[in-house]
Amino acid sequence: MRRRKAKKIAILPDPRFNEVMVTKFVNNMMFSGKKNLAFKIFYEAMDIVEEKTEEGVTGLETWKKALDNITPSVEVRSRRVGGATYQIPTPVREGRKQSLGMKWLIGYARKRNEKTMAQKLANEVIAAAKEEGAAYKKKEDTLRMAEANKAFSHFRF
Repeated sequence: MRRRKAKKIAILPDPRFNEVMVTKFVNNMMFSGKKNLAFKIFYEAMDIVEEKTEEGVTGLETWKKALDNITPSVEVRSRRVGGATYQIPTPVREGRKQSLGMKWLIGYARKRNEKTMAQKLANEVIAAAKEEGAAYKKKEDTLRMAEANKAFSHFRF
């Protein structure tokens, strides 16, 4: 067990939108410490989202809506009880909700078949905002799994 709780590192807001969430997202998307490139990809994706969606809605608003749509409220955790392993549905805490949503969005954007990462990310964001796409499906599957294992919720610690 740790002696004390780890300190949270303060994350600075991004330069264009002045949002801390954007910086967190870019930090998740970044490879090999190439933050500048990750920011460039994100901003390019937001421009593409803005072009493809209806007028009056910014790319950032669409991205936030997409993140809200794919953040899970419940997840299943494995727990051994008397030699058997049960999948126990547990509520997800706030910080983990956000990070899971971001990781799913980035992961499924990378698996898409468009040419550049900006296009992949933009199309995944648009799909998630419309409540479709692979990242949204992942959230639905997680909820379905929790619903199916509701009988084991009395094993929660």
